[in-house]
Amino acid sequence: MNLLQHHFPQLTPQQLELFQQFEAEFRATNEAINLVSRPDMENFTERHVLHSLGIAKVVQFPKGSAVLDVGTGGGLPGLPLAILFPEVHFHLVDSIGKKIRAVQFMAAALGLNNVTAEQTRAEQVRAKYDFVVSRAVARLATFHPWIAHRFKPQGAPGAGLYYLKGGDLTEEIAESGLKARVTNLSDVYPEEFFETKKVVFIPAK
Repeated sequence: MNLLQHHFPQLTPQQLELFQQFEAEFRATNEAINLVSRPDMENFTERHVLHSLGIAKVVQFPKGSAVLDVGTGGGLPGLPLAILFPEVHFHLVDSIGKKIRAVQFMAAALGLNNVTAEQTRAEQVRAKYDFVVSRAVARLATFHPWIAHRFKPQGAPGAGLYYLKGGDLTEEIAESGLKARVTNLSDVYPEEFFETKKVVFIPAK
């Protein structure tokens, strides 16, 4: 938790407590259905919570805005972001039922009333959002068409896709033909894990 406090000094005691509880719930769930690998669990705060919150180093979701988390898996990045932004609504989707049930259970255990989780594919979602977030579900050229029409016509400032990716993305961005702005997480997190980690922003319009 010291790592979280260091990088997010604005966290309230209640939020810090929720992050601790989230880790405990995630560990217990992971024993049962293996959401992430064991080495990753040993560095859970750094590799999953801080990584998810890297999006918050690029954009501040305004109060009342709506965020879609595509391919959320074990609730990442959606659940950490929902703790950080309690006045923002998060819709977490994944096509795998057991993962979504785990996310629903964790969200309920944490009392996150700003989260809904649903077993569905991104291209089947019909609602509109200010923001879409995701963690390296597919190449941009494949992923973007799934969510291109999921944005509100008049979205919040900075509306668009915030995609957590790693490595050299030059070719992938060129292949997608999209206008992208890339933020290196190594600029905000000195930890070695973030050396090649990035947030790719694709504007909604």
